[in-house]
Amino acid sequence: MSTNGAAELQLTLQLASGRTLTVEDADLVLRDTIAINEKGSRRADRNGRQTIPLYNVLWAEVVESNLTIEYARLSDKSRFQVEKWTLPINSTDEQLEPSSEAFAAALRSRAYGKAQQQRRAYVLVNPNAGPGNGVKRWETEVKPLFDAARMEMDVVFLKRGGEALELVERMAIDKYDTVIPCSGDGTPHEVFNGLAQRPDAKLALSRIAVGHIPCGSGNAMSCNLYGSHKPSYAALAIVKGVVTPLDLVSITQGDTRIISFLSQSLGIIAEGDLGTEHLRWMGSARFDYGVISRVFRKKVYPCDIAVQLEVEKPNVKEHYKRHASVPSLRQSATEQADADEDSGLPKLKYGTIKDDLPAGWKLVPYDKVGTVYCGNMAYMAPDVLFFPAAVAADGCMDLITMNGDIPALKALQAFLSVGSNKFFDSPYVHYQKISAYRIIPRNQQDGYISIDGEKVPFQPFQAEVHQGLGRVISKRGIFEAEGPANWDKVTISERLHA
Repeated sequence: MSTNGAAELQLTLQLASGRTLTVEDADLVLRDTIAINEKGSRRADRNGRQTIPLYNVLWAEVVESNLTIEYARLSDKSRFQVEKWTLPINSTDEQLEPSSEAFAAALRSRAYGKAQQQRRAYVLVNPNAGPGNGVKRWETEVKPLFDAARMEMDVVFLKRGGEALELVERMAIDKYDTVIPCSGDGTPHEVFNGLAQRPDAKLALSRIAVGHIPCGSGNAMSCNLYGSHKPSYAALAIVKGVVTPLDLVSITQGDTRIISFLSQSLGIIAEGDLGTEHLRWMGSARFDYGVISRVFRKKVYPCDIAVQLEVEKPNVKEHYKRHASVPSLRQSATEQADADEDSGLPKLKYGTIKDDLPAGWKLVPYDKVGTVYCGNMAYMAPDVLFFPAAVAADGCMDLITMNGDIPALKALQAFLSVGSNKFFDSPYVHYQKISAYRIIPRNQQDGYISIDGEKVPFQPFQAEVHQGLGRVISKRGIFEAEGPANWDKVTISERLHA
């Protein structure tokens, strides 16, 4: 059985009754007039072929005199379900190459590729996330896929806020490969901070990859890593996904240091979310209402901001193209984070909010700003692409500022364009890539600041990115967002001046 070159693209097993099973480039193909599964017989196509995408194959093994293959079948547009082929083996041919056992092992290897088989998972189910159906989604849409993939799991049903942080802070990291919250984005925030508070924070953050089963309202993490906010889609992507380095951000405020994996906001976005908690009965529409009402009131949030600038807007698309398409850059981020793993969090290069302003920084007054939004991922909710140039491990945060006194219809048009990926190119959007910043709000005693969707005190804070410090399981090793519009059409002239 060849293991290299074109010969490995196909591998065929002779089955009983003259049927054959072939591993092709991207599919598993059963050739016969009838394919047998647990639900009975199913007609193949007119050529006697039935196929399963290799991406959907969860497990293959020999059980008694049958080769069993479990796979994820898309039952409708919203979910995958587990199904099984049970194929009798031609026992007289077991001396042939490959044997059924060898074929099953080769099939698993090809189906998983660079993904790890039989991941060891610590699953944290938040019953209160989003509309409150996290347990049902876990049991009906996710667990069957994980079981079929032979994942080893310890499952905890969370009872209160903060519990996930405490559990992860105490967990035995040698026992697991991944922590998988079934939740909204708040539980992943707790997980990253639980890992960060350990004495061996660097080791824990580099060894434990965080996944996400979307059961909340926004589900930004799943949208970015798996391109979907549907639980079974995310479950399959976790089974078949690859460990990917992720930039994390240290936030210092007062005497506190926390870790952010998603975003920080002040102004219209923060108030549209946190300022409408009393309207949860409206569902996701409360956020739209909160933003629109403030846009038409032309609310401004005066503050002073200093940044460590890395890339200005005219060069952002070229930066994105370079980092999103060159695997070596992602690998270098991994190697950088892997160094010196046996200690706590990295030291802060720029100090904390309580220190003097770092050398070279200048506080700039933003008297009329309406939105200050800094992102570490591209999607902030399904189809809400605020940060299309975000890259998982480029060592940068993406900072957006918009004035609050611009014509209301123009501002509303800009916000609505996030769904069509035209937000980046709006003339009202100031977009920068930065590695650190300090923000000092003015004139408001009781405003809103959001860190990963969680409310923090309305006080000055400082943020600093740590390239590739964390690990996540992603579908392909990159974010699933499409990038800024026309980013692949950057001209040679623009590249030379980047």
